[in-house]
Amino acid sequence: MDFNVKKLATGAGLFFTRAVQFTEEKLGQAEKTELDAHFENLMSRADCTKNWTEKIYRQTEVLLQPNPSARIEEFLYEKLDMKAPSRVTNGELLGQYMEDAAKEFGPGTPYGSTLVKVGECERRLGAAEREFIQTSAISFLSPLRNFLEGDWRTISKERRLLENLRLDLDACKTRLKKAKVADAKAACEGEVAPDFQETRPRNYVLSASASALWTEEVEKAEQELRVAQTEFDRQSEVTQLLLEGISSTHVNHLRCLHEFVEAQAAYYKQCHLHMQELQRELGRLPNAFTLNSAHAMAAPGSASDGVSSPVETDTLKIEEVQAPATGTRKAKVLYDYDAADSSELSLLADELITVYTVPGMDSDWLIGERGNQKGKVPVTYLELLS
Repeated sequence: MDFNVKKLATGAGLFFTRAVQFTEEKLGQAEKTELDAHFENLMSRADCTKNWTEKIYRQTEVLLQPNPSARIEEFLYEKLDMKAPSRVTNGELLGQYMEDAAKEFGPGTPYGSTLVKVGECERRLGAAEREFIQTSAISFLSPLRNFLEGDWRTISKERRLLENLRLDLDACKTRLKKAKVADAKAACEGEVAPDFQETRPRNYVLSASASALWTEEVEKAEQELRVAQTEFDRQSEVTQLLLEGISSTHVNHLRCLHEFVEAQAAYYKQCHLHMQELQRELGRLPNAFTLNSAHAMAAPGSASDGVSSPVETDTLKIEEVQAPATGTRKAKVLYDYDAADSSELSLLADELITVYTVPGMDSDWLIGERGNQKGKVPVTYLELLS
């Protein structure tokens, strides 16, 4: 118990000494040991690395998991050392909804069959997203978190210890300086010859005794200063080695960044392939557009009842349709299209054709021309060019 009290009293005294030294430095009443420029640059570089690593880490978390509640849940599971439950991605959930809707509408209908195809694609996109998130968390987020929670905490701990030893060193310097001033003052007072005719010649004895005490105090302060300087130099070397290790951290983070880019590129490439496959599958299902067009042409109640147009009847005569003087445009074909009848024009992906519309024509269709060939073409298969 006595040892603990003594240790507590010593710690309190040391804390008080450091607080006094720190306050006097802020008020400009005490000198401060400055670190060399190289050391200051290392600390500045380390602080910059920590700040930007933290920002990149936080924003990457947002990118991989935009839902803040989900991020908090994952954080709690991680701190409790428990495995987080598997979470369905938004793409997988959307795909499930589309497939369920197709069952209600009928998978044999144009809309239902398209929902099935798109839903399957969304499921594959969701699975690709899940794989990308897992890969990025392992190859990129984990190294950044390990630096912030491991290496940086060690560096911060050693820097705090160095700062405390620096305060101890400067406090020893201040104490030595004050002891030397007092010793010099006592020595000056001792040089004055005493007047033995006085009734109290003991002042001379007291002065000589004070001078000896201050000399002893100076020697003690010098010893404490040497010890403090040694401890400070040793801690400075340890801290500098850790700060120089930031260069290795940059190399490691650079490698992790390359892995993150590769994972992201693979993810987007996979998504692009899935979407291209979906477009090809939808290109084989043009019945919905054909039905819409047929229904539009057969709709009663037209303002021009009894007046037939070459594009309003099922027996469209393409040869009677003439291109307008203005209003024609070039269009790039996105997918292959097989004509359903003689009024339509078959298309090949990536070819260029001339398109235009005529009055009364359904908005989902255009008249397309390729050389001497002419026919209706669905708008959804085209990319209109300026």
